[in-house]
Amino acid sequence: MRTADVEYHADGARLVGWLAVDETRGGKRPGVLVAPEGGGLVDLTKSIARRLAELGYAAFAMDYYGDGKPLSDRAEVMPRITAFMAEPSTIRARATEALAVLARQPECDPARLAAIGYCFGGTTVLELARSGADLKAVVGFHSGLGTTRPAQPGQVKAKVLTQIGVLDPIIPAEQRHAFEQEMQAAGADWRMIVYGGAGHSFTNPSVGEFGMPGFEYHAETDRRSWQAMLDLFDEALGPVAA
Repeated sequence: MRTADVEYHADGARLVGWLAVDETRGGKRPGVLVAPEGGGLVDLTKSIARRLAELGYAAFAMDYYGDGKPLSDRAEVMPRITAFMAEPSTIRARATEALAVLARQPECDPARLAAIGYCFGGTTVLELARSGADLKAVVGFHSGLGTTRPAQPGQVKAKVLTQIGVLDPIIPAEQRHAFEQEMQAAGADWRMIVYGGAGHSFTNPSVGEFGMPGFEYHAETDRRSWQAMLDLFDEALGPVAA
């Protein structure tokens, strides 16, 4: 397994993402951009990238805040996320450059790119899809669905999958419905899975440490949502490196 910190620049910031590629496999392979939860590039995000690399993908976990350093203080995280969401051009620019870094890797097939994200990372990859990025697939796990720049007709090139817990306190049914209307109006190839019994951050085994109501790891939904992502990858990206 080859892993490496990769420096890149976007929106005036020095960013450092994390690359994972299984060098025992030959040939070009699909690439997957991984956008972390709102705190930024933590070990959990790197473990997801490594897991994808073990399956035969080239995986690159992006940085939001600079120097590859996450933010641990929620009081610092929330204003940054709020600013990104109010004006999506910044997070779109950072995600676009991260995708370009991935596409330039020698093991990556730039014609077969996907992006996945968790919580705010899901919001990030949806913004990337709305921007018209050349992606085959986008997957959001417990991702915020709202935007100040809705997708325009014909703009979304990726097949879109969002996966939401029905008990998620920050993604209510009204937000899901608005997203459905947006995707329909844009003519996107989209799907949404709503999981019974699951709340927010259902993929994060440590989320209970925050003590936030409605934020809870849900092992069965974690497993099912990962498989749903792989099913979409099989459809949209084709075979991985042997």
